[in-house]
Amino acid sequence: MAEEKSRIKIVVLDARPADVGDMDWSALEELGELNLYPNTSPAEVIARIADADVVYTNKVKLPAAAFEAAPKLSLVSVLATGYDVIDLDAARKAGVTVSNVPAYSTASTAQTAVALLLELTHHAGAHDMSVKSGDWANSPSFAYWKFPLTELDGKTLLLVGTGSIGTKVGTICEALGMKVLSAQLPGRSSKSDSPYPRLTLDEALPMADVVSLHCPATPDTHGLANTAFLAKMKPTAFLLNTARGVVVNEADVAQALFDGKIAGFAADVLSVEPPPAENPLLSAPHTVLTPHIAWASTESRRRLLDVSAQNLKAFLNGTPQNVVS
Repeated sequence: MAEEKSRIKIVVLDARPADVGDMDWSALEELGELNLYPNTSPAEVIARIADADVVYTNKVKLPAAAFEAAPKLSLVSVLATGYDVIDLDAARKAGVTVSNVPAYSTASTAQTAVALLLELTHHAGAHDMSVKSGDWANSPSFAYWKFPLTELDGKTLLLVGTGSIGTKVGTICEALGMKVLSAQLPGRSSKSDSPYPRLTLDEALPMADVVSLHCPATPDTHGLANTAFLAKMKPTAFLLNTARGVVVNEADVAQALFDGKIAGFAADVLSVEPPPAENPLLSAPHTVLTPHIAWASTESRRRLLDVSAQNLKAFLNGTPQNVVS
């Protein structure tokens, strides 16, 4: 059996950014001939997977033409939870199993959401830059602050999406003394098992001091945070997005920030990544942006690779796991 597995060709189309030189791929190397590519352009996909038995991809798309060009392909394992880069109809037609890695980044993403909130409310990073630029050394007083400092204790958090990540954020924020509510998502039936009181968006937005987006990108949530949504928020409220960039209408949010309609915005995701220079949020006031790092803690990436290897082992043993096709 080991000799048979050694002939399996495994292709990883985009090892970066999951691996920046600090990850161990030995679990996959034990299962076959491992071909690691840091990145793969669309024009390179077909040539690289033509004789592959197993393909791993994160953001590299596998359209129908890719499946048609890879007759030996039997498993595609996505190095992520989302799998919209795969043409699932083409995979099914070709008899290819598609697996993903669910929930590996829950803790990391929740931590990032709270870190963004703390930066909006206490500006630790901005004050660190101020100190290092000499402002404290030149201050006439022992303390100063360049922005209003906001306590979260007693404030209300509204979760728009209460899956594993949203629920984790709620747990952390409760520990900070916040009251937590959840919003009914457009196009979704009511969740009777929600751990937090559930209200309609129209009811909940005016009550919230912080609105944190954790909903999937669907036709119903595309551009959800738009002018009408923002108009229902308090002018003192903060908006967070660690969901998907397209859930936010970026032009509307930027305008609301310029007009003082909301107090601040923080996001780890944008509609186009990397963002073009003309993205209005890049120059909007009271904005904190991070480069899609919520999933990328060392521990999270290790879980990602561990489960990805387990996906292949399970498939080879005839018991595929985390199947989405």
